[in-house]
Amino acid sequence: MPADTTRDQHERLMTRMARTLGADLDDAELRGDLPPEMRDDMLSACVGCSDPQGCAHWLAKTQAADTAPGFCRNGGILAALAAE
Repeated sequence: MPADTTRDQHERLMTRMARTLGADLDDAELRGDLPPEMRDDMLSACVGCSDPQGCAHWLAKTQAADTAPGFCRNGGILAALAAE
């Protein structure tokens, strides 16, 4: 079995962050609110995060939130998708 890549790890973090904020990325994509290329751009931004351990820690202790932590590069987009 291949080892997890950084991209895979960040995809899981991004999906968990979306759920924590009340957004469903797959549903948003199906509705047309999240074009596939935008989702790819979001994942690239997540991969460039300077604090993935902080993100994982925040997610581990947070069940639901209205806003992402300040270091989240996709916080605004995820909050907007949650509001739709």
